[in-house]
Amino acid sequence: MNDLEHEYRRRFDTVLVPLAASLESHLKEALHSEVRIDRISARAKSVDRFVAKAQITESGRPKYSEPLRQIQDQIGARVVTFYLCDVDRIATVIERYYRRIESRIVVPDSETEFSYFGRHYILLNPSELMPSGPEKALTPEFFELQISTLFQHAWAEAEHDLGYKPQSPTLPREAKRRVAYTAAQAWGADRMFDELFRESVEKSSQVPDGR
Repeated sequence: MNDLEHEYRRRFDTVLVPLAASLESHLKEALHSEVRIDRISARAKSVDRFVAKAQITESGRPKYSEPLRQIQDQIGARVVTFYLCDVDRIATVIERYYRRIESRIVVPDSETEFSYFGRHYILLNPSELMPSGPEKALTPEFFELQISTLFQHAWAEAEHDLGYKPQSPTLPREAKRRVAYTAAQAWGADRMFDELFRESVEKSSQVPDGR
């Protein structure tokens, strides 16, 4: 693992950090005319988090046989928009500018559960951003993009910072209930603000123009 950490650290410093900065600018340019976007960001996966992900096992075996090639979120980008109705619009623009490798809508496993929601993409890095020479061999082909609303983003960030995983058997039952409660509140608030926005748009379209 020390060799993997050393190799990823070299990749992180040499290509991932500058590529993430270039990708963030590229995304901002692609979405510059879109309204109700709170933030656009891109970042290189930290060394600690990469090493931790590379150590994940499934059925007692490493999940990734070639982590440097298989882990697709070495560069992760995020677009946070105001309302649920904005997500599809942003996704349409993204698919116009970037080559999609994978896409999925992340929802809880059960309709009675509340946790993370969002739209995730694995996209090909734009060719004009890829380095040339020996650095090209260190550069991943793909990046992960998440499109989420303000409420989805806020809940996911807080949950991640606290380190709470509702499915964890070691998490106390009371803590699981509290995490589920906050997730349900975020889910409800997301839909309430989306409905209010749609209603305001509908009402404004019905107002006579005075002619």
